[in-house]
Amino acid sequence: MKHPLESLVTLAGILLMAFISVLLLPAPSLGLQLAQILMQRFHLLDLNQLYTLLYCLWFLLLGGIEFFVLRFIWRRWLAV
Repeated sequence: MKHPLESLVTLAGILLMAFISVLLLPAPSLGLQLAQILMQRFHLLDLNQLYTLLYCLWFLLLGGIEFFVLRFIWRRWLAV
């Protein structure tokens, strides 16, 4: 019998692995002109806000990609 929280623990483990991989893969660096354009477009006060948002989006993107890749590998080759 499966534990009722097994799916949540699995997702949390994958997100933890994504967080570790995000730390290993640096977020994209923007040029100064592009950063200024994005700051004006999104009404941000400084570059720290922009890079915080960029880092969060980078984490979500890599976490989502890693989740779907690991789920595909699990269903394709490892699941019974």
